Amino acid sequence: MWSANKKIRVMVVDDSILARTILTQGLGKSPRIEVVGTAFNPQDAMAKIPQLKPDVITSDVEMPGMSGIDFLKLLLPKYPVPVILVSSLNLRVFDALSAGAVDFVRKPEAGQGNDAFINALTMKVISAAGAKVRQAPAGITKAAPVAPLGQRANLDQVIIGLGASTGGTEATLEVLKRLPADIPGMLIVQHMPTGFTQMYAERLNRLCNMEVREAKNGDEVRRGLALLAPADYQMRIVRSGARYTVSCAQGEKVSGHRPSVDALFFSMAEQVRCKMVGIIMTGMGRDGADGLLQMRKAGAFTIGQDKESCVVYGMPMVAQNIGAVQIQASCENISSVLLRQLNTL
Repeated sequence: MWSANKKIRVMVVDDSILARTILTQGLGKSPRIEVVGTAFNPQDAMAKIPQLKPDVITSDVEMPGMSGIDFLKLLLPKYPVPVILVSSLNLRVFDALSAGAVDFVRKPEAGQGNDAFINALTMKVISAAGAKVRQAPAGITKAAPVAPLGQRANLDQVIIGLGASTGGTEATLEVLKRLPADIPGMLIVQHMPTGFTQMYAERLNRLCNMEVREAKNGDEVRRGLALLAPADYQMRIVRSGARYTVSCAQGEKVSGHRPSVDALFFSMAEQVRCKMVGIIMTGMGRDGADGLLQMRKAGAFTIGQDKESCVVYGMPMVAQNIGAVQIQASCENISSVLLRQLNTL
């Protein structure tokens, strides 16, 4: 078990010797990380783990002989070690996250430099060292139908904002799949590399009752629709009378992120004049905490994911500590807390 005063012991699993070299050298530059070994495939990794005792493993998703997904299913029941996926633009990364991986980073394209990639991976390894490893569920299936909220006009004037980071892809799915098709308009920010938000939105749309899609500049916020902030863009809400739309623009990073939960939440606190709900979920750091506090001060009902169900209890912890959260709930219970609140409106 890793402790904060020790270097993080990392094992690199990749079938490419070049990739192993780049990852080993890159991660080794961090004073907080020690690469204790490498493996050329999952079977090699399983043989070495008892001796190397890694605190974090980086793993490719696609490898000959055994995929990263099958590796996770073999690894985690025996060795619950946090795994960071190193992936090309590949839909299977979400299956691997569902199988228990903590987070992922996108491999650089040909011709791109490695510096930004290594920096991102280094931060994710540091975050993962203190992460809680989930055991893979039996399988991801489409959400069961949920009783509709019904044609209540007051619910047409409710907007829900949700923000998450490390561990959030599966946590957000857990919340959304328990909500009805006619949920008030939702805006979601999930920290994610460029190229993956559209695939993630399509996955949520396939598995959940409401419509989910990647946001485009000018999209209207409406019941039955959840809009996901596109990677590398800030999503903010814009009011025009009683009508609300989103703006999606690159702009500066906010709280170190683009998209940023704070960027969305601050805009909601400033722009929204109807009822609103803010939800902050698993993730490292504090993005979203200050924005959620402003939302609460502006009259929003606010929910924070509890420590026990978070992969990383960072963002919700800061929000709780500064008084931004009205009620804490487990990942599985956030939807019922939300629906109870909506039924009181």
